[in-house]
Parts: sequence; C-alpha cells; structure tokens
Amino acid sequence: MTVHMLTAKDVTRRIVAKEKLFILDVRNHSEFADWKIEGEFFDHLNIPYFELLDGVEGILDRIPTEQEVLVVCAKEGSSVMIAEMLSEAGLTVSYLKGGMKAWSEYLEPVKVGDLINGGEVYQFVRMGKGCLSYMVISNGEAAVIDATRMIDIFIDFAKSKNATIKHVFDTHLHADHISGGRSIANEMNAIYWLPSKDATEVTFSYQALEDGSDVMIGNTSIHIHALYTPGHTLGSTSFIIDDQYLLTGDILFIDSIGRPDLAGMAEDWVSDLRDSLYTRYRELSEELIVLPAHFMIIDELNNDGSVSEKLGTLFRKNHGLSIEDEREFRRLVTENLPPQPNAYQEIRQANMGKFSLDEEKQREMEIGPNRCAVR
Repeated sequence: MTVHMLTAKDVTRRIVAKEKLFILDVRNHSEFADWKIEGEFFDHLNIPYFELLDGVEGILDRIPTEQEVLVVCAKEGSSVMIAEMLSEAGLTVSYLKGGMKAWSEYLEPVKVGDLINGGEVYQFVRMGKGCLSYMVISNGEAAVIDATRMIDIFIDFAKSKNATIKHVFDTHLHADHISGGRSIANEMNAIYWLPSKDATEVTFSYQALEDGSDVMIGNTSIHIHALYTPGHTLGSTSFIIDDQYLLTGDILFIDSIGRPDLAGMAEDWVSDLRDSLYTRYRELSEELIVLPAHFMIIDELNNDGSVSEKLGTLFRKNHGLSIEDEREFRRLVTENLPPQPNAYQEIRQANMGKFSLDEEKQREMEIGPNRCAVR
C-alpha cells in the first residue's frame, strides 16, 4: 500500500476545519508530554520509535482503521519508516513532512479585516508554537509586527500583494522565539522599531517606539499614543491600527493574560501589568478587535483559523481581567505560572543582538510550546 505525506499546511487546515485525525507520535515520552500537535478532534498515541524497531504488530489494535492516521517524529525520518510498516500491515497512513521541526516553523496567513481607507490586516498563525505575527498593507506599503525568524514568508507575502515593507515593529523584547524583525528590516531597507525600555542592552541601532508615535503605512496610521503597557516586559507597547484593531503583544491574550516573570521581575512588574490591563485598556473602546502576539490553546481559534476578539468581550469573559482584589491578582500572576520557555534567557540575549546563532541552534532553542501566559 502507498504511504501518503501530509504537510504542516495540510494539518493546519484539518485543525481549522475541525476534522478528525489520529496521530501516532514516535518521539520520546518526555518530548511528547512537553509538546504535541493539538486539534479539537485529534487523538494521540505516543510510542517511541525504538520500541517499534522489531515491528508494529503489537500496537495495531490501538490504532483505528476508520480514521485518518498520521505518524509524527522530530524530523521526518523515523515517521516514514513506521508509516511504511503500518502500511504493509494494511492501514491507510501518512507521515508529517519535515516532522515537528516543520510543524514548529509553519506560518498560515489569515486575513483578519479591511482598513477604512483601503488595505488589509493579515495575521500569520504559527500553529505549532502559538506565535501570532501581523502585516498591515495600505496603498502599496506594508508594516510587519512581531515577526518570527522565518522571514521569507513575510517578504514573499508582501510581494504577492504588490506591497513594499517599510516598517517593522516588535511590541516588546521577545523571550520565547527569535525575532525576525531586524532581519526583515535589513533585507528590505525598512525601519526597525523597538520599545526603548526593552532596548537598554541591545547592540544594534533601532527606532525608539515611544508614546505619541504615529506611523503612516500608506493611508493608514499605526497609533501608539498612551499605549505604553508594561507588565510582560518593561517596554511592552500596544498599537491601535485604523481605530479598529488593538495589537496587545504579550500583555493580553484571548483566554489569559501575560506573565511578568521572563526577565526575573515578577514581583516588580505585577503592578505595571495590572495598571496596563485594568486602567489603560479600560480607557479604550470596547469595540476594538484585540489581536494578541500569542495564543495558548486551540479553543482560542476562530472558525477561519484566526485569533481575535472584541476588547469588551474579553472584559466580560477573560478571568485575568475580572479580578477586583489586587492581592488576588498579584497571587495569580506570581504563583500560577507555567514553566518558563525553553532557553528563554538565551533567546532574550539573541534578540538583543549579543550573539548570533546558526539556524539549527535557533530552531533547537525554540522547540516546545508557547509559555508566555499566566495559566
């Protein structure tokens, strides 16, 4: 029988369409427990590859015959071999092209809306990592916000829309993934913006992102006035675009709020976090569409695969925005934290420009789930 191949894009489409998929993950138990492909109707079986070297007969009764089966490993090779063994046993089976490495790096562009004076906003969903990047396109110009290190997709996407990238922004100094912001700016001769309070140790030149900045992209203004929103980092900055969209970085998510401890400052920054969420955001229109820099769980996806919600809805439904007692809020964000991201200190240093890393090292440092939120 023939072994089929699924790409990360194929799997992403199945997640968005809420299709069923049975995944046989042949990585080690610890790797699987830490991070796996998740879908609302996905089922999993984790059997390490080395336990199957003598054959798959012992697990055939644990694999459904009426459901699509996908074999997954770290980089593809092991999954191909196991998929072939399952195929020879009579199952219809596929393997994931590029393995979890490819899953971690795939970005799915989704249009989230139109601009008042013409143009669009696109969200780039990194399904395997939970990262969300953005592109604003207006009158032949583009801005990229919170780009990942896979820069070609942003450059190629802008070209496909006949737009030139003029500005690149990072809402804050990222600790869970390598930013592609500077690389895109260098490649496209664009302006790279970074909050100055997060840039005290950077080794490169940048344009300071400060309160009161209004940056024009074609016919659209990215408005930053009075949206200095510290808490996740000291310099965390939110953007209002076109009086419709609120880009919150890692301060506010759909189902949770940002964690203040990735620079070792949880106790010091918790008050800033509360002020940003409970005072500054309360002054904004509840009709603004919140576009965060990460999502935590599959349930946060909309039907089209995008991640967004009205600010007013989040004030009603997001538990992190409804804790009236300040002591309870402090306890939540200092005691209820997930494990810190893999290699987060090294990632912060790399994003400061203190050292350069080859592609394989960057990939290795980013492996694992998103951990930027309070649980």
